[in-house]
Amino acid sequence: MDKRYLAMAAIWAQNSYCKRRQVGALLVKDKMIISDGYNGTPSGFENECEDENNITKPYVLHAEANAITKVARSNNSSEGATLYVTSSPCIECAKLIIQAGIVRVVYSDDYRVDDGIRLLKRAGIEVVRAE
Repeated sequence: MDKRYLAMAAIWAQNSYCKRRQVGALLVKDKMIISDGYNGTPSGFENECEDENNITKPYVLHAEANAITKVARSNNSSEGATLYVTSSPCIECAKLIIQAGIVRVVYSDDYRVDDGIRLLKRAGIEVVRAE
């Protein structure tokens, strides 16, 4: 099932307006998708992630943050869920994952730094890099 959910997260990433990198995330609990997200600007902002110098704007949300905040606004709980994400989480998203009660993270591509993965493992969260 991991590969299917990751494939769905990759499709979801295509919704991102970011030019430099498109990332998708799905939160799954009891074999049901309870939330989804992709990287982009906050609701109501322009759909442009990069500035005129092709640098990511500081207020762009990562896919994981979008999925976690989206589930927070619903009647679902991320407690005990698995997060499927196309890129390994950064340290800021790792903190959100820990606080959201997510117990497992499955990702396909490595982020440029691995401090998020190290923090997740330190917190006892199962981390899987899918091939």
